[in-house]
Amino acid sequence: MIAGLLCIHRYLLQFGGRIPLLLCVIISCYNKTTEGNEEGKRVSQPEKKVTFTHPETMPKGFGYSHVVEATGGRTIYISGQVSLNQEGQVVGEGDLAAQTKQVFENIKAALEAVDSRFEDVVKLTIFMTDITQIPIVREVRDTYVNTLTPPASSAVEVSRLIKEEFLIEIEAIAVANAR
Repeated sequence: MIAGLLCIHRYLLQFGGRIPLLLCVIISCYNKTTEGNEEGKRVSQPEKKVTFTHPETMPKGFGYSHVVEATGGRTIYISGQVSLNQEGQVVGEGDLAAQTKQVFENIKAALEAVDSRFEDVVKLTIFMTDITQIPIVREVRDTYVNTLTPPASSAVEVSRLIKEEFLIEIEAIAVANAR
């Protein structure tokens, strides 16, 4: 870090104090990732630590955690998944349980693609066209997530998803160990 600050100071002197902020950030970040590593390779991140909290001062969560704190590791963001199979065909038209299962299979495939798994998921955001059907979603979800330490979750009713056939879309955030 000190090397990064000295480098920035040198550039400030050289350019009369007019060094672009972006360059300062790039130099600083470069030095943070390579500090103590002569080959310029990225220094490994600390292992992840995830804590699931249910504060006594809040109402009991049903199938989700109120607070998830994650430090270290890799943060993985998975775009909203819908009930399309690998060939791009809608699975379970009109069947929320079948669509939800396909959505979770898509999330599972996304996690596996980055060497992760459902135990690493810390947040789910569920978009549904009929929120009264949330028990169906929870039943399927509980076959994929750890029900003792479930991820923080939000469920939102929407009037429509990207295609009229879709009944559900789910986004996920995971925190996995460094590679």
